[in-house]
Amino acid sequence: MRNLILFIRRFFNLILFLILEIICIILIGRTNTLQGNDLMSSANSAIGLMYKKQNDVVYYFGLKAMNDSLLAENIKLRTQMAQYLMYDTLKDTAVRRAIPGDSATVVKYADYFYRTARVINNSVSSENNYITLNRGAAHGIERNMAVISGTGVVGKVVHVSENYSSVLSVLSVKQQVSAKLKDGTVGYVSWSGERPDALVMKDVPQQIKVKKGDSVFTTSYSFFPQDVLVGTVVKTEPIKKNNLQLLHLRTATNFRNVQYVYVVENKMMPERKKLEDSVKKIK
Repeated sequence: MRNLILFIRRFFNLILFLILEIICIILIGRTNTLQGNDLMSSANSAIGLMYKKQNDVVYYFGLKAMNDSLLAENIKLRTQMAQYLMYDTLKDTAVRRAIPGDSATVVKYADYFYRTARVINNSVSSENNYITLNRGAAHGIERNMAVISGTGVVGKVVHVSENYSSVLSVLSVKQQVSAKLKDGTVGYVSWSGERPDALVMKDVPQQIKVKKGDSVFTTSYSFFPQDVLVGTVVKTEPIKKNNLQLLHLRTATNFRNVQYVYVVENKMMPERKKLEDSVKKIK
């Protein structure tokens, strides 16, 4: 109490000045004079700026929750889209005679389930580049699952621990991706080992007209879901000795800045792989 009294006595003139100044500002603000209107306008601007800064701070700290919400919403949308893309409508026919009651049959060839994951480590300058995710066996991740980003292909899960998984990205000289042009022409996309935003598509006939900016998508032959964007054509290079052309692509995924991905499980893939492996053993 004694210190408070000493403080007031020491700064009495300053405190009195500030009190009188505040009273004057309040009296001027309550009037409808020009000065009062200007004062209220300035006060409203200052308060509005303060609220904006406060809102910016709250928005910044809420970005993680907002991002998680968007990822969950994207999973729902991708799952809904997959429901339409994983079916083919086929019709069985006989060569010599029609089958009574023959009708179109809906055939299911894939059953996709999407899981979100965050990239916690990533390389882009090695011969074979790997990405580490914060999801593992405890979250349903298994080897050979496809990994995509919000913009395109990323890679394939190759190693899994309890809480982490390692992905071999398409920036790897030992991994090729079956891909197609918009007209259905199929080829293989691989990484040349140079820039992390550049891929090449091989085995494209020269008679196929390809323009700069054309999109390249995955096929149903690969471990990726069909029609996921691989990249866009930036240059074509004819190869005279075999009448083919090499397409230089810009990756759809920005591998320098990839932060969140989707791990895609095709629940029908084990059955398909088991069949294909059995055929290889026969050979």
